[in-house]
Amino acid sequence: MFMVLATAEMSLRSSGGSVSQKRTVSGLLAGRVIKKPTLEDGQQLQEAAIQLLDQHQNLSSLLQELENPGPCDKLCAENGEQNQNQNQAASDANPPRLSALLLGSGLRRQAARLGVSVGALSVQTVLERLMEITEREEEEEERWREMFTSSQRVQLCVLLQSTKELLSQTVLCPKRLWMEYCRHQQHPKLEVVYYLHKYYILTLDYMLHSDENVRSWLPPQLKALCGWTPPPEEEETRRLQQKLLSAVVGVLVAAGFEEAAERKLSLLCSSVLDDMLFWLLDIEEKRGEVAERWIQTLDASLCGDSVSPAALQRFFTHCLTQIFTCNTRLTVSDAVALQKEWTLAKTSHCLTSLYCKLAVIFSAEQLLHHLQQVLETHEVNWKHVLCFVSALLVYYQAARPCLIELLSRLLSSAFEGYDLENMITAFLLARQGALEGAGVFPPYSDWFKTSFGGSAGFQASSKKSLVFLLKFLSDLVPFEPPQYLKVHILHPPYVPAKHRNLLMEYVTLAKTRLADLKESVEDMGLYEDVSGSRASSQPQCPAAQDVEKAVSLFGSTGRISATVMEASIFRRPYFLTRFLPALLKPRVLPLKPDARMNFIEALKKADKVPAAQYSSYVDSCQRHRQQNKTAERPDLKEDPLDVLRIQLQELPGLVDAGNDGEMSAQLSRISHTLSVFPASGDELTTQTIVTLNTETPQLPELHLKVVNLILQNFCQCLLTASRANPPNKQTSWGCRFVCVLLDNRPLLSAVMQRLWDLFHHQAASLSPAHTLGLAAFLVHLHASMALGPLVQLVPATQAQAAPLAEAISSAVPCNSHANMLFSLRLCAAAVSYGLCRGEPQQQQDYVPPSLYKKLLYLIPRLFPEARGTAACVWPDEDGPDVLWSSFTQDRNIWTQTVLHLWRHAGFQQLQQTPRYQLCFSEWLHNELRVQRNEDVLSDCQRQEYQQWACLQLYLSRPEEQGGCGGDVKELCSRLLVAIMDIMDQPPSELEKPGSAEPSGTGTCLPDLLSRLQELVQEAELSPGGAVLWDVLFELLSQRCSSSVSITSQLSLQRTLHAWNRVLLVLPAALFFKTKPEGGRTTVDCSQLVEHINQHQRKACSPAGVLPPLVTAHFLKGLLCAAVRCDRPAGELNGAWCQMSRTCPLLAVSAVRWWQQLAPVLFSLWTRLRDGEPPPEQLQLLADCRRWACSLIRGPATRMPPAAVLLCAASLHEACRSCEEPPQNFREVLRSLQPERHAQHQQVLVSLLGLWLKDYLDALLFPQENRCQRSRTFCSELLAVLVDSADWLLIFRSNEPTRCHPVSLTSSEDCTRLMPWAVCSLLQQQSADFLQGALQTPGFLHSALLWYLDVLQLFLEGDTPPSEPKVEPAQILNRTKQFVLGLVSQAPPAALSSGQLRQLECQCAELDPELAAALSVLLEPHSLSPEVDFL
Repeated sequence: MFMVLATAEMSLRSSGGSVSQKRTVSGLLAGRVIKKPTLEDGQQLQEAAIQLLDQHQNLSSLLQELENPGPCDKLCAENGEQNQNQNQAASDANPPRLSALLLGSGLRRQAARLGVSVGALSVQTVLERLMEITEREEEEEERWREMFTSSQRVQLCVLLQSTKELLSQTVLCPKRLWMEYCRHQQHPKLEVVYYLHKYYILTLDYMLHSDENVRSWLPPQLKALCGWTPPPEEEETRRLQQKLLSAVVGVLVAAGFEEAAERKLSLLCSSVLDDMLFWLLDIEEKRGEVAERWIQTLDASLCGDSVSPAALQRFFTHCLTQIFTCNTRLTVSDAVALQKEWTLAKTSHCLTSLYCKLAVIFSAEQLLHHLQQVLETHEVNWKHVLCFVSALLVYYQAARPCLIELLSRLLSSAFEGYDLENMITAFLLARQGALEGAGVFPPYSDWFKTSFGGSAGFQASSKKSLVFLLKFLSDLVPFEPPQYLKVHILHPPYVPAKHRNLLMEYVTLAKTRLADLKESVEDMGLYEDVSGSRASSQPQCPAAQDVEKAVSLFGSTGRISATVMEASIFRRPYFLTRFLPALLKPRVLPLKPDARMNFIEALKKADKVPAAQYSSYVDSCQRHRQQNKTAERPDLKEDPLDVLRIQLQELPGLVDAGNDGEMSAQLSRISHTLSVFPASGDELTTQTIVTLNTETPQLPELHLKVVNLILQNFCQCLLTASRANPPNKQTSWGCRFVCVLLDNRPLLSAVMQRLWDLFHHQAASLSPAHTLGLAAFLVHLHASMALGPLVQLVPATQAQAAPLAEAISSAVPCNSHANMLFSLRLCAAAVSYGLCRGEPQQQQDYVPPSLYKKLLYLIPRLFPEARGTAACVWPDEDGPDVLWSSFTQDRNIWTQTVLHLWRHAGFQQLQQTPRYQLCFSEWLHNELRVQRNEDVLSDCQRQEYQQWACLQLYLSRPEEQGGCGGDVKELCSRLLVAIMDIMDQPPSELEKPGSAEPSGTGTCLPDLLSRLQELVQEAELSPGGAVLWDVLFELLSQRCSSSVSITSQLSLQRTLHAWNRVLLVLPAALFFKTKPEGGRTTVDCSQLVEHINQHQRKACSPAGVLPPLVTAHFLKGLLCAAVRCDRPAGELNGAWCQMSRTCPLLAVSAVRWWQQLAPVLFSLWTRLRDGEPPPEQLQLLADCRRWACSLIRGPATRMPPAAVLLCAASLHEACRSCEEPPQNFREVLRSLQPERHAQHQQVLVSLLGLWLKDYLDALLFPQENRCQRSRTFCSELLAVLVDSADWLLIFRSNEPTRCHPVSLTSSEDCTRLMPWAVCSLLQQQSADFLQGALQTPGFLHSALLWYLDVLQLFLEGDTPPSEPKVEPAQILNRTKQFVLGLVSQAPPAALSSGQLRQLECQCAELDPELAAALSVLLEPHSLSPEVDFL
């Protein structure tokens, strides 16, 4: 064509005259400028072209050429729908294209030549081209297409554009075009129809009105188009498909439901739409994607486009009516029996979407009103009706009160006219609502009790009403599920006493039906969910669940619940045979009564527990342990993990859309899917407590996948929601998400386990997105604290079970650089989210205190600039949402965000609440667990930070805010308690990850010991420094005042060892006081003496002596205190003399370690007194040591005038230092000549006591030659002292006033075992020794008392270690025979009459044989008139 136009232009130019063959360039350009084309030239050119084309025209070729547009025309054709939206008048105003004019002219000339009308020719020409386009053979793989390819669509659009231009030239009749097209095409192509409609060539209204066969071809075409899925790469085709369907639906709705619509056409369109609706209901369960495509066309956006609001409401109302009334094959009895299968979770997604589309433009009240009208006037499909009610309740929060009101109206109408239809409708609707759970609608039992349980019930007005109700309930019995029958029996309708027999008839019938179903009303739990919504997960033993619920209520209220009290009266068989056995299930009773034990005691006091049953329970608890049962889970045809994955993938989109109803429905489906997964492991999971095993390495694979899916999806939902809105403007999706987990306690336990593992072991692998999501998850767990259970950590690291978020926060350590950074990010994100999520008055509900306290600890530690005051805060107008947005921005520097959070007013205001205050003890707990080698702070920085925290932050802070109120003594005491706690941990705790090391070298313990040392040193210099020791000593006394059990003894030893470590860093002079007395200053050591005698001697290592460092510290303190007095040497001598008498343990320890102590003490005294000679008592310690060595090695010197115990201890130490017992030991003993000097006698007695301690220690902890060595020394001493009764005084431990000083050097346990050591020693002595000992006054009496003490040890189970292959009973029997031998050989005067009677009384119960032997001595001729010797 363009060649033809070029030829025409050339001929036109040639007719204008000759053109010079040679022209210059300037002349040519000048000619171009001067000669401009005019309008007449263009018209002449157009006429010349038309004349030329008329001579060579071919209409088919010309039409095809029109369909090959340039780039611009092609682009317009592809977007032709947008072009067609312009006003028709504007379109007509545009001048027709040249090609269209040529085509119109050609059609007229051809028609004139052929003698036919131009309209017929144009229709034939267009139709031929149309059929050529639409019927063109496709490639093999595209024969099944229901829509054109892109190339076909472009050609069709250009053809229709040309056709429209022919229409504007009045050379084409559109009606005739449609008639011919229908004659050639029995089933018109729906896409052709759509484009004819869109290009305003033929409207769909005309086609519906004029084509009698439209009813036969339009529905199949729509169904085929819905059932066809475009290839994935054809996104434009998919959009066009949806537009096409929507356009057709819009026309059908407008033509069928507008008020001014023609009746015949209205019926036709309504019929087509009904046909599509019924087809949709048939395939919605099998072909969900196909059905969903048609559902998307039923959108409220039709309103305002082609349909008026009134017509749309009529259409949607009509659709609801058709849904409710189609396929009415199910009877009322079927609905009663199958209703539990029609919940929202079990309803197909397509049907639920259809309900949502149709209900969106109505209020809940309007929908229920229409439903009531349909129920009153039609036979209905109960499945569709009840599914609609479930969807309405879940998606519309306002539907709950409307439905309750509708039920009330239905019951009123039913009892007014005794109408069974209204009655059954009310029951079905009420049960359907209850099936969706208590969060959506009240339980059925509550509704039934409210409607019929009281004297104001609907049936209470007359006997006829009562009979009507009972007759109705009786008619339902054969079809009712058992849970509803149980409700009617346990919560029967109110019946006057005179009509009680009517109710009993129904109860009998219902119980018979339950028996047929192998159900028992007695087995129904007190708190059982009878809604049926969780029928598959009901416990196998409802009594166990009742017990947990009853115990939980008792623990929170302190009273027995009314439900339990009523059951003990009105449901006595269940109470006695089900509830009590479940409550009294044998278990290992805790040492401290728990809530369950207290509940049992309360029932016992209320006479609700039979005495015999309680007694049997107590006996069985000693032999049994609690056993757990696992609930059975139904098998699914589909893999529930795949189902869960698909459901979770859809949730972020729903959260982003902000559709609360759709989101709630999806969470309901997710909850149903999660309920089919079995419980993980055998952890104890109850209604109130979830057990979290912190040592479990990994979850089972299935549960790990499930939990990972849940947590990942929550993080994705959070990021999706936060892109559009801050937390305070988001929907409540997070709380609802968490509530789904709270309803599934086994799954919740697995989630907690996974969170613990992630935070405690895999924190480094968490991305920032995961950290944000899990932080928000913890916030929602905290917000749902009232609905969730408590968490008990195993092994227990907390005294009591804690809320969910608080328990998980303990998995976030702050003991290293990496852990601190992760904890800081997690806690900062959680607190920011919580501050933004809650209103100012509700922020405490969304901010977990434990995470907030971690920030109070970490931020000042890591950021020195945060250690100032909190006066500089962000202005409130910024709002907390600014904080959260800064966390979600990728380019933001998180350190700046943390500091902004710290200075924020809302953050600082929380510190005014006690539960959000980080007290000094909590700060110490965190600081003591920091690993120094992995700390972010250097040693100097850590010292600076700790000094700031102690002196500037907590010292001045009021006590009610967790500080010390300016009291340095309080600060020191709390610091000491924390240090003792960390050092007093048992080895099992120290081995756990993140725990402090026993030595404290890996933690900040040395740093805090330094802080304690600084504070004590400062306090010592202050006027009230002497009081500080009283405070510290009182704290220690409280920790050491424990019972005598083995566990507490070990704890006491750990406590004292920890205290000794602390003691060594404190100033030595702190343990001695100086006080004015008689005009001079004296040293007061009474408190230290009391401390050593009461506590230190209980945990000595080695036994009987203080550690050398502790001994040196005490003696250095004595020297430092003495130099503060007026006469330092005299005060030291006096104080040491007093301590040698009153504190034997320190005296013996000083002698034991004198070789180490002497250089230190003499050097210290020299420094303190500028070279003054050492005091007399220090010199005596050295003299005692030299004297003892001279006795052993010779030549002997004179015994120094020191205390008896010092001399004995020196001699004992000199003997111990010898590898073998000295050969001259017996001569050494005789050289002391006890019969000549009383002091020598006391030295030997004390020496015997010291060697007996060594002998006992050798028996308890055998070593090579050690026992024989100690026995040898003891035997030699006994041989010397056998004639004296003084050595018997060593063992008078039960008489404190007469106790020998040596006894105060041993622990109470060693003193209790000493009689066993003495009996063992005496059995190895010669007969001559024993015969001589019997002559000693008091020996036989003491020996009998020793035997009774040994017998008591065996009876109490404190059996000492025995010899190899010798049973304890043999040792006891050997001791008994030894004592009986002594009794038989004793002279008549060995015991006084008083002693005999006392011993016989003691032996009567413990050893009758010994009592009989003693009774022989009670004969009158054998009684000694002497008084008791001792």
